[in-house]
Amino acid sequence: MCGIVGYIGLKDAYPIVIKGLKRLEYRGYDSAGIALFDGNNLEVTKTKGKVADLERVALEKNSKKGSIGIGHTRWATHGVPNDVNSHPHYSNSEDLVIIHNGIIENYEPLKKELVARGYEFKSDTDTEVLINLIEDVQINEKVSLEKAVQIALNQAIGAYAIAVFDKRQENELIVARLGSPLAIGVGENEFFIASDASPFIEYTSDAIYLEDGEMAKISLKEGVVVSKIKDGVAVDPYIQKLKINLEQIEKGGFDHFMLKEIYEQPHAITDTYRGRLLANEGVIKMAGIDDNIDKFVNAKRIIIVACGTSWHAGLVAEYIFEEFSRIPVEVEYASEFRYRNPIINKDDILIAISQSGETADTMAAIKLAKQRGAFVFGVCNVVGSSISRESHAGAYTHAGPEIGVASTKAFTTQITVLALMALRIAKQKGSIANSQYHYLLHEMEQIPSKVEKVLEQNDAIEKVAEAYKDSDNCLYLGRGFNFPVALEGALKLKEISYIHAEGYPAAEMKHGPIALIDEQMPVVVIATKKGHYEKVVSNIQEIKSRKGKVIGIVTEGDVTVKGLADHVIEVPETLEPFTPLLTTIPLQLLSYHIAVKLGKNVDQPRNLAKSVTVE
Repeated sequence: MCGIVGYIGLKDAYPIVIKGLKRLEYRGYDSAGIALFDGNNLEVTKTKGKVADLERVALEKNSKKGSIGIGHTRWATHGVPNDVNSHPHYSNSEDLVIIHNGIIENYEPLKKELVARGYEFKSDTDTEVLINLIEDVQINEKVSLEKAVQIALNQAIGAYAIAVFDKRQENELIVARLGSPLAIGVGENEFFIASDASPFIEYTSDAIYLEDGEMAKISLKEGVVVSKIKDGVAVDPYIQKLKINLEQIEKGGFDHFMLKEIYEQPHAITDTYRGRLLANEGVIKMAGIDDNIDKFVNAKRIIIVACGTSWHAGLVAEYIFEEFSRIPVEVEYASEFRYRNPIINKDDILIAISQSGETADTMAAIKLAKQRGAFVFGVCNVVGSSISRESHAGAYTHAGPEIGVASTKAFTTQITVLALMALRIAKQKGSIANSQYHYLLHEMEQIPSKVEKVLEQNDAIEKVAEAYKDSDNCLYLGRGFNFPVALEGALKLKEISYIHAEGYPAAEMKHGPIALIDEQMPVVVIATKKGHYEKVVSNIQEIKSRKGKVIGIVTEGDVTVKGLADHVIEVPETLEPFTPLLTTIPLQLLSYHIAVKLGKNVDQPRNLAKSVTVE
């Protein structure tokens, strides 16, 4: 979703804000803008397009001066992508300026009231309504900018992260959040704001993450003063040390962040189980589980809520939990779960999965479950994120920053955490034989080295991509633990190459999708020797009898599928519950190479945002 960056200090704000916007490009956007104040003039520069386009426009205008600046990358909600609808937005007097991530749901009645009072609007955005509402409060109530923001936000309904500047109160920024993330970087005689810490990590490792319903006044004189939006009550800000570094958010010699993150998976999986998986001792240590083990052992049901790739990881977890922990599991799209009237009991456990920890629908599902008395366990990657704070307990994936919009290492590290959870609970319940438990732990420890073996086939996978890059459609089939991998493989291809693809359980092929198969239709079949191998082979034979093209993901040494398929990609042998951690890797690489060969923007696919923080 939209990206927010800001700076107040003694340095030139322009290069800091521009670099910060580039760091947030992974979030997805259609326009960019910046506002700078040099002590006299407040100037806004904005344009449809990329941050590079903004730089060009700023150079043409010679607009780069000021030690206070706010910048924005917009992902359109209200109003089409164009220069006028881009942020920042002035108030009518042009004394105030705002950037905003989120949606003001009641902007239409607010706008009607303001129009009736003589306000004029240049854009179609809800954001311009909000800044004029703030100005209206400031004028009529004769209050400071900070108080005006508080009063206005209590009239607004929706989700937001905002930064507001008033050139008449030139030494301060006002920021606030509800439902959208906002971090404040605390430096030496300087402060930064951003949607996440990546824009300011090279300047400071100290950060304050505003909680939902909080706002802050940031000034060189007073520092950061945090209060509640609802009543203005002061809050003691908690400054935490950031655990990411600059090297983690750079490409490191790879052509794209997505490729870098695919190759990071052996280390990411290791980092995720490091300190938790003690295979030689036969122990899994997870504080969030250990401290609440009775709740999990006695749970009547686990409900997993997630969106997108995280939902697919949840589907894999359903198989693993039911196989070993013997607890019934339901996997729900968070966006559907929150809008129906789900049955939630006090002895249910809700597991919420989100890479960013900021997904709006998943946050809403958590709040619903808590209202009805369920225990909420969060699985996310970003330390200090909203979901990690809203959950009763949880576990971080420790995948490191994921910049590419199409998730890769998030998927494999989420499965790793969820598998550890399931095995820890199974051990406590006694629902798994001791010998099997030890075998599973030792095998999980080998997964990173086996992922590395799959990555060694990158060049061969690129050749397969060349053969199918001009396809209009693609079918992905899998069974059991690998059915969710088929869904995830299809999603990756759709996301970054824009080729239509669908994932199905292999057994469902004869219930409709088989009608699509002809000599133009590539079918990716996950056919490892674990699970229902013979039945998957039968599915491949059915595809070939209809002249379909088959790409087989097979276990090393397979000869049967190799004799049938047009192309095969081998993965090392492992236990069936862990096969998704291997079979997903070639599908990620296949999608990546197809998209690159088609000239697509792999890291920033059209219309997509990394973190969906509004509905």
